[in-house]
Amino acid sequence: MKQIFLIYGHYNDKSFNAAIRDTFIKSSEDKGNKVDCVDLYKEKFNPIFAGEEPDSTVLDHRKRIEKSDVIVLVAPIWNFRMPAMVEGWIDKVLSPPWAFSFKKLFGNYGYPIGNLKGKKAVVFCTYGSPQFAIRTFFLNMPTKRLRRGVFNICGITDVIYKRFFAVPFVSKDKREKFLEEVKRTASQI
Repeated sequence: MKQIFLIYGHYNDKSFNAAIRDTFIKSSEDKGNKVDCVDLYKEKFNPIFAGEEPDSTVLDHRKRIEKSDVIVLVAPIWNFRMPAMVEGWIDKVLSPPWAFSFKKLFGNYGYPIGNLKGKKAVVFCTYGSPQFAIRTFFLNMPTKRLRRGVFNICGITDVIYKRFFAVPFVSKDKREKFLEEVKRTASQI
């Protein structure tokens, strides 16, 4: 049994992101896993970081991550990034010295030491744009920010990144295929 901490970052519970969240939770629980879900919008998470110490919400999320085996993010991509709510969550919760620190070699040079080693991450992102445009011009932005950036620096190297393109424009059958992919991903954890 795996303990999963899921961060949901969409304001609309009728969105396709909500369908991804619900499908993932049901599929994971059917496999015997436990899912702890945080809806950032319903929680009214404050994404603004101004150098303050972590508040009780951030500390609570960190404790829940410590208890988890897997971190899952479900969010749309707007303007080539996740919503500010999710980006702010990343900035506040997955920050040093809790999530990672730096080993100084000399001067200003060194390397990160991730404190979340051994955890897995799954990212589900929806795009309103067609796949060709995103893959050709902009795909590397969220991929680099999350998989090769944030998670890697935190010590999480096992990252599954699932993208669903042109979501507002695809057929019901295509959406069902997308949700089958969510089920397959949940079964791989």
